[in-house]
Amino acid sequence: MPSELSISKGPPLSDETGLGTLTLPGFLRDVTTRFAAREALVMHTPNGVERWTYATVWERAIEIARALIAVGVGKDSRVGILMTNRPEWIAAVFGTSLAGGVAVTLSTFSTAPELEYLLQAAGVSFLLFERNVLKKDFAVILGELDEQILTVAPGRLTSKRFPFLRRLAVVGAPPAPGRGAIESWSDFLAHGESIPRELVAATAATVLPANAGVLLFSSGSTSKPKGILGSHRQITIQCWRWRRMLGLGDDVRSWTANGLFWSGNFGMALGATFASGGALVLQSTFNAVEALELMQSERVTMALAWPHQYAQLTAAPNWRDVDLSSLHYVDINLPLAGHPTVSTDWTEPRWAYGNTETFTLSCAFPSGTAPEVAGESHGEPLPGNTLKIVDPGAGFVVPRGERGEIAVKGPTLMLGYIDVPLDETLDEEGFFRTGDGGYMDEQGRLFWEGRLTDIIKTGGANVSPIEIDGVLASYPGVKIGQTVGVPHDTLGEMVVSCVVPHAQAALDEAAIREFLKQRLASYKVPRRVLFFREDDLAMTGTAKVKSAALRELAAQRLAAEGRRGSDQS
Repeated sequence: MPSELSISKGPPLSDETGLGTLTLPGFLRDVTTRFAAREALVMHTPNGVERWTYATVWERAIEIARALIAVGVGKDSRVGILMTNRPEWIAAVFGTSLAGGVAVTLSTFSTAPELEYLLQAAGVSFLLFERNVLKKDFAVILGELDEQILTVAPGRLTSKRFPFLRRLAVVGAPPAPGRGAIESWSDFLAHGESIPRELVAATAATVLPANAGVLLFSSGSTSKPKGILGSHRQITIQCWRWRRMLGLGDDVRSWTANGLFWSGNFGMALGATFASGGALVLQSTFNAVEALELMQSERVTMALAWPHQYAQLTAAPNWRDVDLSSLHYVDINLPLAGHPTVSTDWTEPRWAYGNTETFTLSCAFPSGTAPEVAGESHGEPLPGNTLKIVDPGAGFVVPRGERGEIAVKGPTLMLGYIDVPLDETLDEEGFFRTGDGGYMDEQGRLFWEGRLTDIIKTGGANVSPIEIDGVLASYPGVKIGQTVGVPHDTLGEMVVSCVVPHAQAALDEAAIREFLKQRLASYKVPRRVLFFREDDLAMTGTAKVKSAALRELAAQRLAAEGRRGSDQS
């Protein structure tokens, strides 16, 4: 009798409980009406503590929508949002949706070359940004990218470098005198005073679940980040769903170490918290000491971070001094659960699998699932989803138990990559081939085993080695430069660049890393640069370096260095 094929379907989406309106304007109206008087977010700043109720979130989003409509935002206009986790980020995303636009969530880790590419690729027409992020001054960076931004008046920008960009508004530190096209936040909002609220309501009513709502970027197998266009239905299903998957009550007060501009934090932190009527405790950029103080003072009940950030929290000097007894939605196997003041039996949906292309989860078991039910799997298909395992080359579905490439389709699948035809993204049956490897057991549970491609997953982020290698190749004296991910206890994988110098070239690891820091986001900069001879490397018949062999070679070199260091100590 032939084996059953590796295809597994979730229940119909219509059977899923807990879903509300499936547009971003509808989601916001639902939660801000239901929880109007509750605290929705809090942020500690040098100037004091800012607290917004749900009713305030609605009013601030309406305010931004009115301003955007006044300056020309229309159906499908691309509005770039370049901010850290702050109240205005949330108001801007929902305000954009109320105005009928598409929110382009941009990473504040972006360097000047990366930001240039993102603005061009996304076709951003209106940019709402935070001026100072750590050591970056984005007003200066934007001016260096195109001097017209600093020399023409607001509304008169006609940039050859950014041909769609018309307006810019800055939040936080005001623009310096003579900042050209960059408006202050108050001046930007003032444009909306002439726009009646009824026009915002009429505009929001035209937004449909199938319309484009958010454009995110994620590193892919090419040298540039991929623009992933998500529908309102895709985003809001996951925002509603995350509450159910996490098993949240209305007591949730959540904190996240990572940017809301990434899909996981948008859905799991913002979406799940708002769907529950809870409060977001915002931290602009991650700092372990400050984070612990926030958890204590704001009585945080759910904390979200990646392994390397958990390690920083437990190593912080105030780790033993803070009271974290409010924490409840913290997995019993994570470091925070080991704090002496924490008592919890909660488990997160760690049996889960997803992608940015599916706006997080496509396969999972909910919080509290018994280990004997989930086993060592990564879940079962969520409502509306179908998963299959295919032969990576030929594309046919393999029998259950056989390894292959994971493919998925369903209601939370992206509308597509920008500038890429859909038939080049999906197979003939409409499945997205993820590039991830795994298998499916007889019960239809998925077992994810890692990337089939060379994407490096480090500290919760996807990093394209090709992008790093393109920059590395421009460094004088580099003959061969190839980047790999080496297994790491807390990061998952550590980014390591392997370099073969030209003859007589004297290369220095610190100098190369500094060079890359100026051109790449911080999480993409290799933690180590290792030097090899060309004959150290295993090559293919077409003179390409074998990635798997190089990864192993790099791991052996690092392990040997560790042993030598141990012997010398």
